[in-house]
Amino acid sequence: MSTPVYRAATVGGCVSATMEERADGTLILRSTEPLRWFPDRLTDCLEQWAAEAPDRTLVARRGQDGQWVRISYAQMLQRAQAVGQALLDMGLSVERPVAILSDNDLEHLTLALGAMWAGVPFAPISSAYSLISQDYGKLRHIAGVVTPGLVFASDARYAKAIATVMPADVPVVFTEGAAEAAADGPLAGRRVLGFDALLAATPGASLAAAHAQVGPDTIAKFLFTSGSTKAPKGVVNTHRMICANQQQVRQCMAFLAEEPPVLIDWLPWNHTFGGNHNVGITLYNGGTLYIDDGKPTPKGIAQTLANLREIAPTVYFNVPKGFEEIATAMDTDPVLRDSLFKRCKAFMFAGAGLSQAVWDKLDAHGEAAVGERLRMVTGLGMTETAPACMFAVGTDTKSGHIGLPVPGVEVKLVKDASTGGKLEIRFKGPNVMPGYWRAPGQTADAFDSEGFYRTGDAGRLIDPHDLQKGVFFDGRTAEDFKLSSGTFVSVGPLRAKIIAAGDPLVQDAVITGLNRDDVGAMLFPRADECRKLAGAAEDAPLPDVLHHPAVRARFQALADVLWRDATGSASRVARLHVLAEPPSIDKGEVTDKGSINQRAVLQHRDALVQALYEGTEADPFLILPNQA
Repeated sequence: MSTPVYRAATVGGCVSATMEERADGTLILRSTEPLRWFPDRLTDCLEQWAAEAPDRTLVARRGQDGQWVRISYAQMLQRAQAVGQALLDMGLSVERPVAILSDNDLEHLTLALGAMWAGVPFAPISSAYSLISQDYGKLRHIAGVVTPGLVFASDARYAKAIATVMPADVPVVFTEGAAEAAADGPLAGRRVLGFDALLAATPGASLAAAHAQVGPDTIAKFLFTSGSTKAPKGVVNTHRMICANQQQVRQCMAFLAEEPPVLIDWLPWNHTFGGNHNVGITLYNGGTLYIDDGKPTPKGIAQTLANLREIAPTVYFNVPKGFEEIATAMDTDPVLRDSLFKRCKAFMFAGAGLSQAVWDKLDAHGEAAVGERLRMVTGLGMTETAPACMFAVGTDTKSGHIGLPVPGVEVKLVKDASTGGKLEIRFKGPNVMPGYWRAPGQTADAFDSEGFYRTGDAGRLIDPHDLQKGVFFDGRTAEDFKLSSGTFVSVGPLRAKIIAAGDPLVQDAVITGLNRDDVGAMLFPRADECRKLAGAAEDAPLPDVLHHPAVRARFQALADVLWRDATGSASRVARLHVLAEPPSIDKGEVTDKGSINQRAVLQHRDALVQALYEGTEADPFLILPNQA
C-alpha cells in the first residue's frame, strides 16, 4: 500500500510542546513557539487592508438575482465609519450596546465593524431565540443582561419578538420593511429605521475621538453561551482576545498568510467559530468571505453545493454533517469535487466527531480530483477563549484528536477525582475572556486559583511517552457518572460510538444509567433518514415512521451490535429508547447550533428514563438487544 500524498500546506505553532509535571499529577503544556506581535484592535486589520488592497472583496453574498453582491475593503471601511458615527449619535455605549438578532448578511457585518470602530460593543444573538422559540425566554434574559440601546434585524419577521422583549424606547433598525413595521404590526409607533439611515451619517470629530480610545481591553462584542440547564451567559470578547487568537491561528495554519484566504461559510456569527474564528481569519489575513446561505441539512445543502461549484475556497470549514452531505454529493458531481479541491489547503471541522467513513471518502475524492489528500485540522476551543486554544494540524490526525497548545496558551490538565481520575482541560492566555458580563459570581466560578479557565472538558495524552502526538478529547467531565456497581461511565466516547454505529439514522444519543445496574441510551433519530428507509412521505408522523418494520429492524441491529461489541459494563448498552419527540430549544435540550445537552434531556424526560428501565409497555419505543 502506497503512502498517501498530502497537499503542501505550511503549518506551525502547535506542532511541538513542552510539558511540566507537578507532584499532584497536574500537567502544564506549552507550545515551543512564542506568540508573535498582534494588533491592538481588530479594526486595525480593516484599515490595513483598505490601504493595501482597497478593491479586494472583503465579503460577498448572493442577491435576489443570484449574483454576488460584493463589498470591498475600502468600501467597508467607509461604511463602518459612517455606521460608527451613527451609533455614537444615538448615545450607544458599553452600557447601551447593539443587539443583532438576525443571521449572517452584509449589513450584519457592516454594523459589527462600525460598532467596533466606535468602541460600542455588539451582541449577536441566535435568530432561533426570536424565530423558533415560543416563549422568548432566552432572548428576554439576554436583553436583561446587555440592556441594548439599539436592536438590529434583517426584516419584520423579528417584530413580534422585539415588541415582546425589548423596551419600547429602544430604536429598531431593519434592512427591509422599516417603514411598514413602524406604521403597522407589533412595532407600530416605535422608532424604526432603515439601515440606510446608519450609512447616511457623516464621520466627524466625535468618531475620531472615540476610535482613538479603543484599545486591547475595549469590549468588542458579547457572545452568549448556548445555555443548557442554565440561562445563557454573556462572554466578554475584547479586542485583545480576538486579535491574539487570530495571530495564534495564523501561526498554526501558516498557509493563511501566504495568500489571501478565500472562505465560503455558513457558520452563524452569533457563535465563536463563525463570528470570531472564520470572520477573523478573513479580516486578519486580508481574505474574502463568501456568505453561504445554505445549511448542512438535506434541503439546505443545495445552496452550499451551488456555491462550492462556483467558488473554490483556499480553506474550508464545516460541521461533520456538512462534510457528510458534501462527500456524498461529490460521488456523482465531479464539477463540485474539482472546485472544492482546486486550491484548498486544508479542511477543518468542529462541533462533533467526524465519522471515519466520511473522512475516508473525502480522502478518496481528493486523490481522484488532484492526486492528493487534504489535511484535516481539528482542535479545541470555546466561546470563552475566542475560540482556538489547541490544534492538531498534522497529516496523521484522527477524529477525537485535539492536538497541542497554540502559541501563548498554557494548557493545564488536572485530575478530577469525581470522574475516576479524568484530566480536566483548563486554559490561560491572552485569548481567554476576562469574565462573564454582569455576572461576577459566575466569573469567579469559571477560573481556578491560578487564573486558568475551567473548561469542563477532559483530555488525555494520546501517547504518555510521546507528548508531541498531542491530546485526545475525553468527553465532558460533568456528564460522566457511576453505575450502581461503582463503575464509571465515560459518556463522551460512548456517545460517539453510538452515533457512529447508528449512522445515518442516529442524530445524537443521551446516555442513561446513573446509579442503575446498566447503561442505556435515548436516541434522537434523523427523521429524514428514517422516513427514507420506511419509504414514507416527508410529512409522515415520526412515531408512525419509527414503528415501521424496516426502521425498527435497523435500530434492533444497532442494539445488537452495541451489546456484542462492548468491552465491559461501562460500555455495554443494555437498552435503547428511540425518541419520537425532537429536542426542545426552550427547555435547553438543544442549542441553536444543534448540540444536545445531556443533563437537560435527562431532566425533562425523566419519565421516559423510568420507562426505559422498567422495560414495560409504558415505553413503546423500547429496544432491547438480543443477548445470545
